[in-house]
Amino acid sequence: GYGPNLGPLVISATLWEVDDGIRSDDLYRVLESCVSRTAENRLNASPRLAIADSKTLYQGGGGLRGLELAVLAALAALDCRPATWREVWDALARASAAHRQPLPWYADYDAPLPLDAECGRVDSAARRLAQGMADARVRLAAIRSRAIFPSEFNDLVARHGSKGAVLSHATLGLAAELIEPIERGPIAVVCDKHGGRNRYYALLTDHFPDAWIDVGAEGREQSVYRFGPGERRVEIRFQTKAESHLSVALASMASKYLRELAMGAFNEFWRRRVAGLRPTAGYPQDARRFKADIAGALASLGIDDRQLWRAR
Repeated sequence: GYGPNLGPLVISATLWEVDDGIRSDDLYRVLESCVSRTAENRLNASPRLAIADSKTLYQGGGGLRGLELAVLAALAALDCRPATWREVWDALARASAAHRQPLPWYADYDAPLPLDAECGRVDSAARRLAQGMADARVRLAAIRSRAIFPSEFNDLVARHGSKGAVLSHATLGLAAELIEPIERGPIAVVCDKHGGRNRYYALLTDHFPDAWIDVGAEGREQSVYRFGPGERRVEIRFQTKAESHLSVALASMASKYLRELAMGAFNEFWRRRVAGLRPTAGYPQDARRFKADIAGALASLGIDDRQLWRAR
């Protein structure tokens, strides 16, 4: 949701514990018994769970089954089984409630989950994933999301000067939050590149102010930074097509799933109030059409435009 004018920007991270010698880009190989990275399996007809870049597994109007099955199965592997819209938001992005709940399209909304995936498939996929991870000595430790709704998004753009800076600060804030409790051992953080940005050193010093940060590389393909003592050495890598890493792919699926759940509730709210209203995914051209279509209802409800519209 980086480009839209409507709905939240959602950033997610997954945290994994692995044996020494297993890298982030090894996860597909070591979990090949239970996970597939191919778009051909996006409906999850095979026993293996499809986890890949969310853009290959979901197209608008195609239903949420592929996203939902993977995200709910991964949460179940964490012994978390949300059964409603609100519960999955609390499971993935609890901190967003303070900004989400005041919005009228979310305030009283809830719906049972799963929406498109079958409960039995979620349970069997979760069991297979858990067994595959146990066999490979791999543990999914957390999935966490940061959802930024329009009013907060506009405030952050004003503070940081661009939506690109908002994305970078929110991403690094989430990464810092997840790794802070880890006391020992090497830590590897893999992030997708942020647009055309190649230099992240100044951003890293904001989020890790006490660290002496070594610059390993800064280029088009990847930018690499390292800091911390030998017993807790941290490497943060920003690279193109980072969704080729299972850890990043699952994070992208969690973000897309929450974003689609948010837009579903948003569209339902307005369609109940404007007859014949076509739903929107929130991207600029159609967002302007949608905003014009709801203008009368927006005014009659007295809703502040800042709650609705992302300025950039």
